[in-house]
Amino acid sequence: MWPYPKVLAHRGGGTLAPENTLAGFRTGLQFGYRAAEFDVMLTRDEVPILMHDPKRGRTLPGEGQIAETDWAQLRDLEAGAWLNASFAGERICTLEQGLDFCLEHGIWMNVEIKPGAPEQARRTGELAALAVGRRFTAALEALRDNPAGAQAATLPVLSSFSFEALMAAREAAPDLPRGFLVDVIPADWQAHLEQLQAVALHTSHKNLTPELAGQVKAAGYGLFCYTVNDAARAAQIKEWGVDAFCTDRIDLIAADAW
Repeated sequence: MWPYPKVLAHRGGGTLAPENTLAGFRTGLQFGYRAAEFDVMLTRDEVPILMHDPKRGRTLPGEGQIAETDWAQLRDLEAGAWLNASFAGERICTLEQGLDFCLEHGIWMNVEIKPGAPEQARRTGELAALAVGRRFTAALEALRDNPAGAQAATLPVLSSFSFEALMAAREAAPDLPRGFLVDVIPADWQAHLEQLQAVALHTSHKNLTPELAGQVKAAGYGLFCYTVNDAARAAQIKEWGVDAFCTDRIDLIAADAW
């Protein structure tokens, strides 16, 4: 139900590096993490980039919505100094660049599709899935020939809070695994997973209960939690049947903790 890594660095390198940057991935590697979660958003000219916030001001200087800004206006902005002066000069990267870095360094990926605007939901899901699918053509072909093969564990999982974006991803790259993201698990969670043909439910550990975890596992799905920063809490949800989680505290929770 969950053949993938069990402990992931949140947004690349947790809180130790600028999120959704190559510096984040490098920091994760320094702490032994070869699995990461990161966010994908579209610029106005439909370049998929690694970005969490829909507008500038926190991790990028200036003002304005990412969905209303072209890549050329974003690519040279300072993306590291906001966290620490040692990261000054860091830039944001495209999804293509992020995929290339992770593949080169053996980093497994949970790719969260995060539309910057509601009207971009389907297009963000489609373009993100197509970009990931192109990088994993050989693995996907091998999997079609041998569905039980080891290649399945190497495929990234596409996740999103946006049902519409995930549906578009399913249509664009149906063989890539999908995880549906929710804050609070709704009563109709299983119907959503069935419609998405998802492999897992992703949810906040804060709103999870042993009973809900048991229901998800009994239905045959993987169960992933965000964002667990306490080792004792990680041990507790593992007892409930949770398969994997991401963390900001890659300095406190070892990559092989599970």
